[in-house]
Amino acid sequence: MNGQIAERLARLRAAMAKKHIDYCLIPTADYHNSEYVAEHFKTREYFCGFTGSNGTLVVANDMAGLWTDGRYFIQADRELEGTGVELFRMADEGVPTINEFLSERMNPGETLGFDGRVVSAALGRGLERDLAGKGVSFIYDFDPAALAWTDRPSLPVHELFVIDDEYAGKIVSEKLSEVRGELAEKKADALMLSSLDDICWLYNIRGNDVECSPVALSYTWVTADRSVLFIQTAELTDAVRLHLEKAGVEIREYGELIGFLGEDENKNSSVLFDPNRTGYGIMKMLSEGDENREEASPTLLLKAVKNSTELENIRRVYLEDSAALCRFIYWVKMNAGRIPMTEMSAGAELDAMRAKLPGFIELSFPTICAYGANAAMMHYEATEDHNAVIERKGMLLVDSGGTYMGGTTDVTRTIVLGDPGPEIKKHYTAVTAGMLRLANASFLKGCTGRNLDILARGPVWDLDMDYKCGTGHGVGYILNVHEGPHNIRWRKVDGEKEAELLPGMIVSDEPGVYIENSHGIRVENILEVTEGAKNGDGQFLHFSHLTWAPIDLDGIEPSLLQPRELEWLNSYHAAVYEKVSPLIEDKEIREWLKNATAAVSLE
Repeated sequence: MNGQIAERLARLRAAMAKKHIDYCLIPTADYHNSEYVAEHFKTREYFCGFTGSNGTLVVANDMAGLWTDGRYFIQADRELEGTGVELFRMADEGVPTINEFLSERMNPGETLGFDGRVVSAALGRGLERDLAGKGVSFIYDFDPAALAWTDRPSLPVHELFVIDDEYAGKIVSEKLSEVRGELAEKKADALMLSSLDDICWLYNIRGNDVECSPVALSYTWVTADRSVLFIQTAELTDAVRLHLEKAGVEIREYGELIGFLGEDENKNSSVLFDPNRTGYGIMKMLSEGDENREEASPTLLLKAVKNSTELENIRRVYLEDSAALCRFIYWVKMNAGRIPMTEMSAGAELDAMRAKLPGFIELSFPTICAYGANAAMMHYEATEDHNAVIERKGMLLVDSGGTYMGGTTDVTRTIVLGDPGPEIKKHYTAVTAGMLRLANASFLKGCTGRNLDILARGPVWDLDMDYKCGTGHGVGYILNVHEGPHNIRWRKVDGEKEAELLPGMIVSDEPGVYIENSHGIRVENILEVTEGAKNGDGQFLHFSHLTWAPIDLDGIEPSLLQPRELEWLNSYHAAVYEKVSPLIEDKEIREWLKNATAAVSLE
């Protein structure tokens, strides 16, 4: 593989030389800045070998560097070894950002090349700003994949399907009316929307163009009296076409967007677009006057606050999904070390259990099944060449989820398979305490996730440790497993507007401990934001659990829990048994679940 990477980088550098490009920027993105991308868009992976879902590659004649975040440091170290690509650990002390690196390295008159379709407008604007004093030129129609990827997969084409009213809760005309109301308030003529999950939500359709994300490659343009959907028309069934036509949606071919934006009536519009989800090239096509609004699309918040129909379906789906996870935990506990079991075979067992559930569509992300030291890699993925045998000792971390007609799930449990010892029990108990502290929070409306992150992270920080990622993310509805605008994390991101937590939002709660070459622990529940008391001090909010699966008591040291934390644990486990046991037909599994959720005392 290392030889292949060297050869691919040589081809890329040759293509750069022909275009007189000194530095090339390759993000992990498609034309819509999606988190996960189809094979056609895995350009960064092709040129460096790193398979994680987040990373940006910078290539020059004398260097190649990959920037990625703390979830992937261990994985990137392994995958980049011997490739000549240097790892830049984002947010670590002394590590420059990409913009700082380029500003330091690039000389006046040099050229930065990238594909403006996959580099976001926000990233491009930032590069313009930070390199302005260097006399650097941009070439933003440079597609390294088209020039140096010899066997690039074609664009995915899959049939769309309609989300019926019993699942959507709102019809398309209602959603368009809400969006148009926001446009009128912002005095914008049009909304240019590129984010795939927002588009599919707006039109109550779903697709299969991105692995583990039921979305379709598309753009849309919405004005006060017009909505135009640009999509691969080969994906339209008769039912989808009729559904869109009834909603008054014009259908155009996916590749016609640029020509459409160049039409006189559209060039002079005041356009609202999200710079984080719109390509730099599209931004350049839009009029750049003061009338444009570069801000998050109104669909982002409308989508994040689930309606009553969505919430009812989500609660049902999470309960059924939790029952499947309980069956899996039992299976692992009973069979580890007794039958042949590997990370891949155990993950496949859970995937098969989910596939049998009503309304199953696909996994919401590739199942992370990490045994022993592999669990220290937050987004580890077993392969045929790296597939640990699971024994009756240590711990197995399983992070998994499914997309169903009725909801998208995400859950992590760390399963104890042998005596972990006092140090690991201390870590496991701290993680569990953090998860419970956040889940049982009472907070005022107006709080953002940054106000609450300390609740989950505090017990880990008390050990002088940290997990190099956020604590929580929004979860889509029959859509992406990660969605905004809300999240839970302590670090402020420059230029990013923090979103307050609102009733109807769904968010993950997943503190962890990750010790390289030793172990990883994560306990993740999904929470629903709900209303609490309202009084002279304001509107209070709470969280309600959506996930109902036991936390492994074999990893808990009760004496390390505060009395209220022990009460929360016992209360949660009592609810798990009450809610899940009626869905478990097997008497032996029900009996195991009863024991796994038994009350714990300090005695």
